[in-house]
Amino acid sequence: MTTLIAAHAAGASLALVLGAWQLLRTPRGDRAHRRVGRVWVVAMYWTVLSSFFITELDPGQFSWIHGLSALTFVTLTAGTWAAVLGRIAVHRQFMTGSYLGLLGAFLGAVAVPSRDIPQLLVHRPVVFALAVAAVAVASATVVALCRVGPRVAVVPVPEAAPSAGLPG
Repeated sequence: MTTLIAAHAAGASLALVLGAWQLLRTPRGDRAHRRVGRVWVVAMYWTVLSSFFITELDPGQFSWIHGLSALTFVTLTAGTWAAVLGRIAVHRQFMTGSYLGLLGAFLGAVAVPSRDIPQLLVHRPVVFALAVAAVAVASATVVALCRVGPRVAVVPVPEAAPSAGLPG
């Protein structure tokens, strides 16, 4: 496993967990949803863009998986743009589709015994467990940080003295 593949898998894993959190929680559209969503989009873009530099399935060539990466880039961009425009139903459809594509890619990565994830689990289970724990901690940290409000100092405003001759 190369450093690029490990970083790609880390981004995909973070996106997998954060995306599930986004889809399963209510309400949606609040500050936490928007903040976690921004981190999810960055993790997804990292995953998509880094995939174009991984050519292990067909050395030196793009494979059909890269076509799915290009499609995900388009759906992710369309979903983000829909959110910016306030087209929430369209945003929901594109982001859900992007997440389901990620989920499908994950299932494909773990279902084939010769792929890196099953091999890591079998041959280096401690490293695999540490990677899973790191993704869990990173995801929980992102969610916790995104749920807190901005840290603003509250300065009390002195009460104004009533003016003479004016109702007050």
